[in-house]
Amino acid sequence: MEINPAHISPCGLYCGVCGVYQATQDRNQKFLKVLLKMYKASLSGADHLTTEDLLCDGCRSERRSFFCRTCSIRDCSNEKKISGCHECNRFPCEHIKNFLVPTGKKVILRSIPYRRRNGTRKWIEDEEARYLCPGCNNKLFRGAKHCGECRKPVSLD
Repeated sequence: MEINPAHISPCGLYCGVCGVYQATQDRNQKFLKVLLKMYKASLSGADHLTTEDLLCDGCRSERRSFFCRTCSIRDCSNEKKISGCHECNRFPCEHIKNFLVPTGKKVILRSIPYRRRNGTRKWIEDEEARYLCPGCNNKLFRGAKHCGECRKPVSLD
């Protein structure tokens, strides 16, 4: 398995299974609109965003979504000169405790201890494997409630 360094976020939300990332790579404007509507409904201050603001090639890429461009967790890890929360002895800190997206926070709290114990390669391999539909093996995204192919309900986070 080849690892894309742009997908290795400091917070523990692996970019390869991010819905925004997948919609960007697939040029899926319909899904980007669904995601944008969800963000606007659940996050204050998001009402000015457009689908262009969501486009993302990964947390450590040049083209990052609005949320990844303004990430306090990435800024914190850069200031501390560490690659992420898995290297920080203050985890979980206020950045994590105040994370705005409940599913993301839940995944971070699961993911960081796992990455500490098993290393980055194993963490990525297992995140990729976790987000496959158990019914048809279709690639899913973090937060998915059902498979886009076979429509089977899933609960992966």
